[in-house]
Amino acid sequence: MAHSFDTDTEAQGLIDYVDASPTPFHACAQAAARLAEAGFTEVVESEPFPTEPGRHWIVRGGSLIAWDTTGAHGAGAGPAAGFRVVGAHTDSPNLRLKPHADHVKAGWQMLAVEPYGGLLHNSWLDRDLGLAGRVAVRTAGGVEARLFHDTDPLLRVAQVAIHLERGQNDGLVLNRQQHLVPLWGVGDEPGDVVGYLAEQVGAERDDLLGWDVMTHPVEPSSRIGRERDLIAAPRLDNLATSYAAVRALVDAARSQPGHVPVLVLFDHEEIGSMSERGAMSTLLPSVLERIVAAGGGTRDDYWRAMASTVIASGDMAHATHPNYAELHEPMHRIAVNGGPVLKVNTNLRYATDSMGEAAFRLACEQAEVPMQTFVVRSDLPCGSTVGPMTSALTGATTVDFGAPTLSMHSARELCGAEDPAMYAGALSAFLAPRRA
Repeated sequence: MAHSFDTDTEAQGLIDYVDASPTPFHACAQAAARLAEAGFTEVVESEPFPTEPGRHWIVRGGSLIAWDTTGAHGAGAGPAAGFRVVGAHTDSPNLRLKPHADHVKAGWQMLAVEPYGGLLHNSWLDRDLGLAGRVAVRTAGGVEARLFHDTDPLLRVAQVAIHLERGQNDGLVLNRQQHLVPLWGVGDEPGDVVGYLAEQVGAERDDLLGWDVMTHPVEPSSRIGRERDLIAAPRLDNLATSYAAVRALVDAARSQPGHVPVLVLFDHEEIGSMSERGAMSTLLPSVLERIVAAGGGTRDDYWRAMASTVIASGDMAHATHPNYAELHEPMHRIAVNGGPVLKVNTNLRYATDSMGEAAFRLACEQAEVPMQTFVVRSDLPCGSTVGPMTSALTGATTVDFGAPTLSMHSARELCGAEDPAMYAGALSAFLAPRRA
């Protein structure tokens, strides 16, 4: 049986995870640290996979996959034992530095950025922003990837005063090229972003070969509300699922399930997943096949395993907004602190079908948490996530789910403080379903 999760512990755990994960690279590093504490070990993707039953993870850039074969393979279920997979994504909409970022305008030192994903533009205005990312550094042994996370308030995208643009309150329109450029100093000469990055990663500027650098709000995540029953934080979409999924895998591993529980955290979901480490890549199928092969299985064993595999694709779900209730399906009200949310769309923007729904509903029953069901209004377009992609690439039964949230894709989002514990409990039960 899945273990219970304490509400206050998981709420604070989510806050700590989010604040330490300003980028997908940091989110994977934080997940890996938690897995290591639970006895998982890292496998280098270019090396052979371990042939003995064990608990392992790999990282590919901003994506991570972890698995536990000690239950299924250790108990003799064989390499054709199916998988239970929980998937999420590590990336969130933000502003990312362009290659030549330094420039000056009207006596201000600016940094050129490109919006990543479908961010709510206005939510990035007049916020104190920091910088974080990954830098490729030349070393004596080749090239090394180094992460940095600067929590100092460095940047600000300043909004124009109401006196100069009096129509703003009637409908703010922001040009992505012109109006979302952060300032980071005063002067007629450009700042030195290369020198800044070299200092952050402890390298000579000439040894910097490339970088993936992005902005992040520096205001810490916090519990808010009269009863402190809400969490205000950046990047809840989708670090809330990433955190709960890591906690669930660690918990489920204690139950020694008869199949192989797997965690996959994909990068690049917010921009379509078409990359070497996104959900549209071969990352997940190739790792699953290598797990089968390392256990002594054949190609046929792999496809046998996939035939009994179930995937749960997690992303945040829209809570019913009190100020915009007319935008929600009236028969499917979604409440924060109301439990995990099953996501259904007949046009398969979500992969859920009745068999996937059954697996997720049983997991919620086993965890003794309530389950809600989200359906978008028939006259509005429906979002999507990694579920349909992983379903198509693996042929496995797949269910889409989420946790209720407001202000999705804002620089600062909102969820319930009780939901992380229920979320982790349901996912642990999904990874380790009760045996008949």
